Amino acid sequence: MNKETPAPQSLTLHGASRVLEVGFADGAQFRIPFELMRVYSPSAEVQGHGPGQEVLQTGKRDIDIVDIEPVGNYAVKPTFSDGHDSGLFTWPYLYFLGSQQQELWADYERRLQAAGRDRDEAMPEKSGGSCGHHH
Repeated sequence: MNKETPAPQSLTLHGASRVLEVGFADGAQFRIPFELMRVYSPSAEVQGHGPGQEVLQTGKRDIDIVDIEPVGNYAVKPTFSDGHDSGLFTWPYLYFLGSQQQELWADYERRLQAAGRDRDEAMPEKSGGSCGHHH
């Protein structure tokens, strides 16, 4: 556990506004959108197994967190409404998401543009069938 990161003192799910509110011991208070958490989920499914293997997530604007459970005393594991539940969000990672939100959104927008994808596009089915490109 990174000693630099203060432990969170409060964790509140706001379902209506779709944000996770986290208060840390150093007084930092973040409201992290579910979409951001889902897009930057630390799971292999999203991050891939190495640099450049990240899977760009789209269509997650209306994502909900249906359940969130503590993992030891170092992380939480949210279950998202699309069934994704393999991401372990450690305190340092939540702090990172909260404090770097603007940069992360900008980076996400950049990656979407680079891939020619739309933020609200549905994710391609896992089957690996043909992907229809409509312009």
